Amino acid sequence: MAYLPPHKRHSSTTASTPTPAPNPPPPSLSSSLRSLSLSSPRGRGRGAGGRHPRASTSTKIIHAAGCISRWSPLPPFSPGGDGEEYTLRLEPFACAPIEHRTGAKPLALVVASTPGEGSSGSTTAAVTAIAERFLPDLLAAAERTKVEGAPKDELVKLSLVARLGKVLFECQPGGSPVSLDTLRQAAKAGEDGSKSQLRKSFYTSMPSECLDDMERSMVKSMGLDFDSSKEHYHVKVFDKNQSDSTISCKCTMEEDGSLAIQKVELNQVRHLVEDISCLFKGLDLRLMLCKKRILKNLDSEVENAVKSLVSAAIIDPNVKGGIRWPLGKESIGERFSIVGVWHTNYKAFRNETMRLKLRHADRFDHRSSTGEVSNEVTFKLTAISRKLEEDDPVENSVKEMLESAVQMIWDNALNYQIVP
Repeated sequence: MAYLPPHKRHSSTTASTPTPAPNPPPPSLSSSLRSLSLSSPRGRGRGAGGRHPRASTSTKIIHAAGCISRWSPLPPFSPGGDGEEYTLRLEPFACAPIEHRTGAKPLALVVASTPGEGSSGSTTAAVTAIAERFLPDLLAAAERTKVEGAPKDELVKLSLVARLGKVLFECQPGGSPVSLDTLRQAAKAGEDGSKSQLRKSFYTSMPSECLDDMERSMVKSMGLDFDSSKEHYHVKVFDKNQSDSTISCKCTMEEDGSLAIQKVELNQVRHLVEDISCLFKGLDLRLMLCKKRILKNLDSEVENAVKSLVSAAIIDPNVKGGIRWPLGKESIGERFSIVGVWHTNYKAFRNETMRLKLRHADRFDHRSSTGEVSNEVTFKLTAISRKLEEDDPVENSVKEMLESAVQMIWDNALNYQIVP
């Protein structure tokens, strides 16, 4: 996939003349992370009308009861379906995981004609529109998590994140082709879009040079300071007695090459997902409120099984996911089994309100025998997450913090482009 940093592109977003390829970036993020093939980019998400992914996946996505998951374009469609000062079209987008599954490229919504002067709207207008749509449901979702409470053996934390990527569309088998009218209906339906046959994915993989350019320029412009650089191995364990969750062991490598468990978690639970096709930007935006579930006290049988499986792991950079097991050591009886592994490297930058993670991830699903490698950009909106955990967060305070964070991301992080 071709990538051109913003500062090396022409200002016109509609120029059809070829742009020069970027110079190779200096060895920053990509050199500090382990060099791995990007032949299988990461595309994540669930359909707008879908429920949980198949139980065979090791990265099962769990949505809370009452979770809202919706999509909208910005600027929005005109009320009558016409009269826009610009023309839109659906354009094929190269995405290997979706193409392998469906046999066809997914589609992205793009601007097909040159917008008039100022028609793309100001940053202020975009930020206001996002905050007004997202804030009421954000506060309601945070309140629901408090009512639900937390099991005594779990440490529950709220996490509001912003992810960068591309919103992609594909039709479910047997459904009608994706069209602009279909998207208008989906945007109008909002959270009721689950009744539509439209399938939506949020594709998060970016070229490594994109992350390198972000580290060089965007981090400075956003006033972020270097925080940490870490390498982790994530061992995903399926417990037959808890079939609705996957146990995830975050591990580090010891000097002798063995793995040491740092943290044990269950699947995050999504409470609110807002996908926005940013039509006059290079990237799209996902805002998501999740509940993290850290296990404090493990049942002795579960603890022993997890420790046994992790201790049997062999770190091997030549296999997908970076870890393998001796024959017969991937399971314990009929109850516990390895369902997936992740090998991640990341650099983190932060200020007093947010934390940016530039992450390289190599994942392998043992049940489907498929692997994928991706470079991902995630903003953890830490100050807002802490505010939402308060007993009675002040709405105006949360609104100001949300608008400030979205404006920072809108102005500095969405101008990169992934060109299929």
